[in-house]
Amino acid sequence: MRWKSSASFFEYPVISIAIGPDPANKETRGHARGIIAVGDMASGVIALGAFSRGVIALGGFAVGIMALGGAGIGILSFAGLALGYLAFGGMAMGYAAVGGLAIGYYAMGGAAIGKFVIGPVHRDPQAIEFFSRLAGGFLRLSK
Repeated sequence: MRWKSSASFFEYPVISIAIGPDPANKETRGHARGIIAVGDMASGVIALGAFSRGVIALGGFAVGIMALGGAGIGILSFAGLALGYLAFGGMAMGYAAVGGLAIGYYAMGGAAIGKFVIGPVHRDPQAIEFFSRLAGGFLRLSK
């Protein structure tokens, strides 16, 4: 399936959809490229696909400023395996990491490894202050 909107922005279609193989173009999987891209592989401002890259990327493997998926790499990453400045996931690695296994300068999780941590055994006051500020006052952690 291939479809592109007739509207474009800087020569990119506003919406691009590419799913499945395309024997005519010798593609084994669809690669959508557009402002909003949906496909097996997707590249765009908003990208949704098994392999996606964009400002906001959602998919099995997502790379972007905000990445959401099975594995995500981004400034803000929400994923099973999350790598980023702010990483949230099953295994999270970043400057601030929250997850089952959290590795970072500030880390909070079941197994937290870092300079300042909140875990089942240890609770650093600096980490408590950082994560409380990060959550905008919604998170109340006791020292």
